Amino acid sequence: MIPLRDTNRSVHFPVMNWLLLIANALVFFYELGLSQEDLIRFNNTFALVPARLNDLPVHYAISVVTSMFMHAGWFHILSNLWVLFIFGDNVEDRMGPIPYLIFYLLSGTAAALLQTFIFPGSSVPVIGASGAIAGVLGAYIFLFPSARVVTLIPIFLFISLIEVPALIFIGFWFVTQLFSGLASIGIESGGVAWWAHIGGFIVGLVISPLFLRRRPSRQIEFF
Repeated sequence: MIPLRDTNRSVHFPVMNWLLLIANALVFFYELGLSQEDLIRFNNTFALVPARLNDLPVHYAISVVTSMFMHAGWFHILSNLWVLFIFGDNVEDRMGPIPYLIFYLLSGTAAALLQTFIFPGSSVPVIGASGAIAGVLGAYIFLFPSARVVTLIPIFLFISLIEVPALIFIGFWFVTQLFSGLASIGIESGGVAWWAHIGGFIVGLVISPLFLRRRPSRQIEFF
């Protein structure tokens, strides 16, 4: 299932969501300009490596944030930024720019911590915005469970467009992450950091109510 757009319309321009999109794109284009040797050095410096928590806690703490803005290839970054583009504006609309940024970073941090907890000795670098974006999906399903997601579904040689309720679309995505994460336990290899997705989503779902804008109280006129 490929999401094309949602049916929600934002009231405010999503300035922070656009800044996050641009920041991720700029870092990716910087990576593209590096030689293979420099790219390896860049990844070793700024990617999240769970095993560093014990030996280099300060370096680990910094890499929790820097790794959120790094990507491994075109498909990796385009898929992440497309999902953030579709769902992030509505979440920011309900939170406001600065609370949304804090929420995004906390979700990404939770993603990194759960990935580290499941694979504490792993020396495989973990990069990508998907843990933080999973938190955005958690907030979206809390805020807009009945919203519709226009989804492209390829069936053999045919392509179908249907509107799927956000609760079903995101819920199905989370179930696939959970089963994939359970299957990955005990296997240390490169690939998708399933538990980062799971951690970001759960924390985003739980803490999102704390970041919502206060709705203005109704004014009463006396006459």
